[in-house]
Amino acid sequence: MSKEIVLQATGELFGKKDPSAVDRWVSPDYTQHSSLAADGPEALRGLVSSLSDDFRYEGARVIADGDLVALHGTYHGFGPQPLVAFDLFRVDANGKLVEHWDALTPLVTDTASGRSQTDGPAAPSDLDRTEANRALVLEFAEKVLKGADYSVLTDYISTESYHQHNPEAADGLDGFGAAAAKWAEQGKNLVYRTIHRAVAEGDFVLLQSEGEFAVPVAYWDLFRVADGKIVEHWDVVAPVPAELPHTNGLF
Repeated sequence: MSKEIVLQATGELFGKKDPSAVDRWVSPDYTQHSSLAADGPEALRGLVSSLSDDFRYEGARVIADGDLVALHGTYHGFGPQPLVAFDLFRVDANGKLVEHWDALTPLVTDTASGRSQTDGPAAPSDLDRTEANRALVLEFAEKVLKGADYSVLTDYISTESYHQHNPEAADGLDGFGAAAAKWAEQGKNLVYRTIHRAVAEGDFVLLQSEGEFAVPVAYWDLFRVADGKIVEHWDVVAPVPAELPHTNGLF
């Protein structure tokens, strides 16, 4: 139900660009964690009202986990260039959007893997494996991402098939290793401090984290799991603004 509510609400808000949809779908207690708007339905109404005629959203996939629904797609006309984004909404017991987080990064057309930042499987599968896949990714996050123990990398990531959608990394563990080495030379080490939440549906697990990548960043990593191993990865790494137009923080 939450997935249908979010899809209908965002379709009216950002597809039809209808400010009156705020009245139908947004809670009076709407909490905004994006740096683009303040709390409350009126700020969202103002944002929708300001969208240009050429604004459009191209959705790639949707992940629903209880009252949380994550969208992965591309915004066109939100700025001078398209932006790849993760949006996360929380739906309350009344079927209203009550909280929102997001992360955006410029679209890159020439990627190391030849894959786009959003292509690949779209619909969740293996729904009976949701909790097992969540547990696997969370363990990977604690040991490898936070703990930086790369000796156990192959316990979690497939050595046979690992499709990479980060624009600077090629497929496979070798591709990731080469990219990580290049980033380190540039003074951009992957440092994960806190894993805030894992949103899971079937073979998809989305991690929302924070850390450093030369500067403070929000990490949004989407993993696809098959047969107990991570086989695909999409991400958005977004710098954390020094000052936000509200006091809720990004997480």
